[in-house]
Amino acid sequence: MVGFGRRTFMVPVPAAPDIDALNAMLLERCRARQNATLRGADGTIGERLAADLAAFSDLPPTPFDACDKRSGKVSSQALVRYKCNDYSVPVAYAHRDVLVKGYVDTVAISVGAEEIARHPRSYDSADFVFDPLHYLALLEKKVGALDQAAPLQGWALPEDFLTLRRLLEARLSGKNRCAAGKREYVQVLRLLETFPMAVVHGAVTDALKMGAISYDAVKHLALCRIERRPPRLSLDAYPYLPAAIVETTSAASYMSLLAGPGAGAQA
Repeated sequence: MVGFGRRTFMVPVPAAPDIDALNAMLLERCRARQNATLRGADGTIGERLAADLAAFSDLPPTPFDACDKRSGKVSSQALVRYKCNDYSVPVAYAHRDVLVKGYVDTVAISVGAEEIARHPRSYDSADFVFDPLHYLALLEKKVGALDQAAPLQGWALPEDFLTLRRLLEARLSGKNRCAAGKREYVQVLRLLETFPMAVVHGAVTDALKMGAISYDAVKHLALCRIERRPPRLSLDAYPYLPAAIVETTSAASYMSLLAGPGAGAQA
């Protein structure tokens, strides 16, 4: 069947940007062939297929998981090896036993019934496939390694994120202002563990426009985008805290107390 499929559907050799596009192309060609009638056959291929499907037994309740399953162990660097390549998992799972599922185009890693990581499969040798989100919890504690962390190298973030980082590091004064700014920046990045990139990016952009340079402000704006409600930020007193309106006390305010019922009875 491999040779038949190659000769029938893949001559000339198809060109596709990825495996999903290739599968869609092959599916379209298979469906187009159902209109053909083979020599000596009664009815088209599609009609004969419908008759065969009517006679088939029901599919099993659990679909077949077409993958290569192997046991593995997470290293101290939160990496799992599969087929000579290393794939990252969240740092909380270091030194844990895991199950690795190798599909044609992806590698899924799970602990028990929980899938903890999924990566595009690499067919190189001695390759490292990182998800930067897996290491943010550790970097929040060790912000000094933020610029040298290998998992974050090549992470293409929108320009607004870099602008926010510069402003966060410059916002605080004192000896440890840079470390504090980096820590807040990592906290902003950790919002990507919960919210989609589009939501967090939009919240960062809104925060920059409003001058609300803080993690709390970005988180508040992200929640407002999810809940579809207007943000309640006041920038008069502090970038993300509501302003307290305190009026100047006047002598007339005290005089008004004398006009009350108690004052009249005393008179």
